[in-house]
Formats: sequence, C-alpha cells, structure tokens
Amino acid sequence: MRQQLAAMREVMAAHSADWYLVLTDDFHSSEYVGDYFKSRAYLSGFTGSAGTLLIGKDWAGLWTDGRYFLQASQQLEGSGIDLMKMGEPGVPDLLTYLEQALQPGQTLAFDGRTVNTRLYKRLQGAAKKEGASLCGENDLVGLIWKDRPALSAKPVFELSAELVGKSREEKLHNVREELAKAGADCLVLSSLMDICWLTNLRGGDVACTPVVLSYMMITADKAVLFVNPAVLSDEIRSGLVKDGITVAPYENILNEVKQLAPSCKVQMNLAVVNSAIYAAVPAGVEVIDKPDPTTLPKAIKNPVEVANMREAHIKDGVAVTRLMYWLKKNIGKVPMDELSVAEVLEGFRREQPNYLEPSFDPIIGWGPHGAIIHYKATEESNCRVEPRSFLLADTGGHYLEGTTDITRTFAMGPLTAEEKRFYTLVLKGHLNLGAAKFRYGSTGQTLDYVAHAPLWAIGMDYNHGTGHGVGYMLAVHEGPQNFRWKALPGQEQTVLEPGMITSDEPGFYAEGKFGVRLENLTVVCETETTSYGRFLHLEYLTMVPFDLDAIDLDLLQPYEKDLLNEYHQQVLEKIGPRLNPEEAAWLREATRKV
Repeated sequence: MRQQLAAMREVMAAHSADWYLVLTDDFHSSEYVGDYFKSRAYLSGFTGSAGTLLIGKDWAGLWTDGRYFLQASQQLEGSGIDLMKMGEPGVPDLLTYLEQALQPGQTLAFDGRTVNTRLYKRLQGAAKKEGASLCGENDLVGLIWKDRPALSAKPVFELSAELVGKSREEKLHNVREELAKAGADCLVLSSLMDICWLTNLRGGDVACTPVVLSYMMITADKAVLFVNPAVLSDEIRSGLVKDGITVAPYENILNEVKQLAPSCKVQMNLAVVNSAIYAAVPAGVEVIDKPDPTTLPKAIKNPVEVANMREAHIKDGVAVTRLMYWLKKNIGKVPMDELSVAEVLEGFRREQPNYLEPSFDPIIGWGPHGAIIHYKATEESNCRVEPRSFLLADTGGHYLEGTTDITRTFAMGPLTAEEKRFYTLVLKGHLNLGAAKFRYGSTGQTLDYVAHAPLWAIGMDYNHGTGHGVGYMLAVHEGPQNFRWKALPGQEQTVLEPGMITSDEPGFYAEGKFGVRLENLTVVCETETTSYGRFLHLEYLTMVPFDLDAIDLDLLQPYEKDLLNEYHQQVLEKIGPRLNPEEAAWLREATRKV
C-alpha cells in the first residue's frame, strides 16, 4: 500500500473525515493542471489526466475512463486502491457509490476550490439522502505533501490582433452584449482558456497549455483580472489598463465575490466555477447558471485564426513528414526507442519558425505500447523500436499561428494481415468522416457514425471519442463541439459552426499486441445553400501522408482510394516545396496514387 494513503487516513481521522474526495482539477476545472494541483497523482501514483480518487477508512477507489484502463491498472497495482472502470458493466459511478457507501453521521471532505459547483450540488444531494454531511473547507493533502511544488507564476506574453483576428476590446464588448441579453449584471469567469482567449494573453502555468492562473469579473463598466501581479510586465499591465481591464491579486477573487450587492444578478458557469466561489456569493444575489459567453466565440475561429492555423499545420506537417522519412530510412540501421523518436520529432519541430512548445506530452508507443491509448514513455517503460509492427505517434505543437494535434501510425517493417486489416479499417472511418457533407444544425453526434461504421460492422470498436475541439494557441482539447456517438452525462450537443476546428481520430487497440490511431484536424467550412437547406463540409488542416505500407488496398472502395489520393496530392503540393530534394523525392513516392 502507498505510504501516502496511510498518511492520508491519519489526517482524515484527525479532522473527523470519514471519506476524502480528490479530483484531478485545479481551482478552474482545467483538464490539465500545474504541478501544485497534482494531488490525485501524488496520493495514488496514477498519472493520467483524468481520474477521481475516493479514500475511505478501509477502502479506496479510483474512477477513470477507457483511455486509461491499461495505464491505471498498471500504476495502481499494489497501491491499495481499486480501479473503477467508468462505464463498464457492474461498475457504479462515483455518485451511485457514495449513495451506497455514505452512512448517517459520516462526513465527506474535499478541497472545495477543486470541486466545481455542479458536482458539489450533486454531492450535497447524495449526502443529504444518506444523512451525511460535506466539508469542503480543508486541503488535507497539503498537510502531508511536504515537498509540494509552489503555485506556478510564469511570465505572461501577449498575442497581437494580427495573430488572433480580434482585439480584447472588441471581445469584451461582445461579452457585455451577451451579458445584457442574459439579464446579468456581472460575469465571474473562471476558465483559464476563456480568460486567455478574451484578453489575448498567454502564459506557462500549465505544462503544454499556455495559460495564466487567473479569474475575471466583468460588469457593464468594469473588468478586473485577478492574477499574480508578478507575472505581468509593465507594458502588458499598462496595455490592459488602457483597454479597460484593472489588475487585482489572484487570491482576491473570493473577497470580491463576497462584496456583490444583494440586488446583483451574477452569471457563472457552475460546471466550471468552484464551490468555494459559489459559497462566497452573498444571500439574495441571483446566480444565472449559463455557459460562459466566451466559449462559443472561442470555438468558432475567425478567418484570421483559420488562415494562421492552416500555416501552423503546414509547418507541423513538414516536421512530422520529416520524422516519417527519418523512420523509414533508419529503422533497423540506427538504434531508436520511444523516447529518442520523440526527441527527433521535437528537433524537427524546433526548426520551424514560430514554434514554441509541444501542445501535450508526446504519446509514442511501439507494438504493444500502442494499444495503451494515452501511453507516455518513461525511462522505465521505454522500449526499443524494432523493424516490425507499428509505431503510434500522437503529438502536437504550439506555434504563434496556432495549435496542432496529429496521430500517425507507422509500419516499421513487415506487418501481419491482422495489423494491415485494422489499419485499413481505421483509415476508412477516418476518410469517410473527413469527407462528410452535412446540413447546418448537425452536431458531432450526427456525424460520428461514419467513423465507427467499418469497425462496428465487424463487432469491434475503440474506447474513446472520435474527435475533440482544439484551441488557438491554447488547450489542445477545447469544447464545446466534438465527434462522439454517445453524449457524456450532462453534456449538451453543440451545433457544428463554420470555423470550428475538430479532430478526426478513430482508432483500434489490440491489447498486448498493437494499436492504430489516425488523426487529422478538420475545420468546418461552407459548402452551398440550396432549396433543401444550408450545407457544410469538413476540410483537413493536417498535412502528413498516411502510410501506404500499412494499407490493405483490397479493403478500400474505389471512392475511398480517390479520397486518399486527393488528400495525398494536397500533402505533396503543400509540404513538398518545404523539404530538401531527397525528402521531397521520397514524399512523391509516399503519396503515389493507389
């Protein structure tokens, strides 16, 4: 059993806590968090980006989704923590488990700053039903985590309107218009991505996600950015003031919320705003629970952002295509492993102008490691890449022109018939989704079937969504749109709008053998308006060849071969001129017509 678990139970007993809940979240409901907030990983040893830990006096369990089943089972082995596989038969969700486990008079404790208000209300319902109580006032993990990292305070930088297409003054004006429509006097904005989008600021407080630890409060005539003043240069601070944004210390947000007038109507997204902020709202203040008015405009990229994203993806396409060439030329000749391949790719990316950093930790797995959906090679797990089977590489980068996310699965040598079959089935799903034409009003749930169809037809599947939104030099996972056949609990489906950028990434994973995933980013574009309605289509942003060595051409329909050939022609035209002569000659062969 992990020592941290035993120490935690001692602290719980001292604070009269029968259960303690630890989420992955920071104070802003972020998907990825800074090192200070990695309490769940510290306690459990599970390092995946999604998971919830519940600790009782004599039992502990960790809930995570299908992306992490293999990783979590390995990292939790011998820890004293049971793996609760979300969505699997016979596995209750967290709330259902608590309704059964909480006893009258018991206390469920947690750090209220890391629990969003919507979840807090559900926890209240479970506790009230069972005659138990909640305590969200103490960060008990902090009492045992002696060498806990400090809160990040990385310098802030600013993106020009030429890069992002809109000034923060214009964005603030639009937000205030939406507040007026909602009948709200004040907005409390907690999402780090939304604050950075609104202010055109970027930072480094979360690894691979250039955000700034901050809150905002906005009224009709005032906007306050709550942030560590030390991260702002004098120039940026004066620019904010010039645009009508004053600066206050990060920790002052609770006091400001407490000072809201009783007649005030405050808008906040309770799925994001933490329960400590919600508890600070004075009695009599009306809370309007709505999605943040920044969320949809952030997701709908303007023409400047789309044009810049196209350029970012050409640069990134050069880097990843050069990696593909390097792998094909050197496999079996030059020693290589998962970590060294990641270094080679990072080197190619760093040669591109305006490249900043990875957009997430690289997922590079050879053979059986490719079947672990969010595998991360470590010094302990790192394995040699041999001249056979697949190498799955899911990587991305931040450029000043935007954010990329691409997955390619490379044939590293001779493949089995099974490997080729599943590569081709995944490719079929990918190409068919990428070619989708649809009526305006459709959602990602409408389109998702075409990506799953080749696998579903033979009773197979993959245990993750088909696509997620991507931010502009922000989070690589950005809502609200997605491609997913089944809506997540409490998740509303979002209509696909022109300018939305979403990944297309079906996969297949044979545990202990190999994994296949093929991912391009797409942008929604106008097609035509007829007497039957307005029609849209998807266009690929990502420009990197698919591996012809991995395809069973007999499984492709003639129109699918046409789709592949058309895409490869685009890759050749856009990437070829930026390669050296030897690489360009190889690319012509790698994109040959089939």
